[in-house]
Amino acid sequence: MKSSALASPLTAAPGSRGGGRPTYMLSPALIALDQQVNVRTESVRALRTHIVARHLQEGRRAVVVCGASAAVGCSFVAANLGVALSQIGVKTLLVDANLRTPKLDELFNPSEPVLGLQQCLAGGDAFSNYVQADVLPDLSIMFAGGRLANPQELLASERFAELMNYCLREYDMTIVDTPPANVCSDVHRVSTVAGYSLIVARKDYSRVSDLRMLVEQLSHDGARVIGTVLTEA
Repeated sequence: MKSSALASPLTAAPGSRGGGRPTYMLSPALIALDQQVNVRTESVRALRTHIVARHLQEGRRAVVVCGASAAVGCSFVAANLGVALSQIGVKTLLVDANLRTPKLDELFNPSEPVLGLQQCLAGGDAFSNYVQADVLPDLSIMFAGGRLANPQELLASERFAELMNYCLREYDMTIVDTPPANVCSDVHRVSTVAGYSLIVARKDYSRVSDLRMLVEQLSHDGARVIGTVLTEA
């Protein structure tokens, strides 16, 4: 699976609506939207098939996308998997839990600032107030809500666990993007709560020893690793 640069020019989201709602500009990195049959789009569909057959059909409704280091393509994989699942009618929520260097707002660029996970965890009102519903048909997003230098207290809070329970009730599949495991421990907390993790590695870049260590750490924390996705630069 080949990732695209997040800085690519953006195109208007089909079917975007005004009337008090933000519109969205979709990055070309969202290759799942490409109607052409090629190796890149087929790799996304193959991942979708695997997730549906080996994860969703077994009643598992959340997965954390994580990497041992930066620049492996976690956001790219999370976003494209979310789009691909929504295309077959799976009611999907993308959550940007990378509060340190959020990326989903670069892939689905809202026309105006929106509240997100940071504000949700700091507040006490309904979780749905922080979800951008139907960014695409059957695809909703909870953006990060901005950068935060030290989000560990928020992610360790009981409200985050309550949020994940809400996501499991309200959506067929919740996909959570996370920061690199080698710069912080956020991914361990998120994976522990969600229960399942999908590891992203980059060809000719990720170290096997780092991946093995991440698998061991996640398993020790009580999260089950359901597979690994290999991306290209």
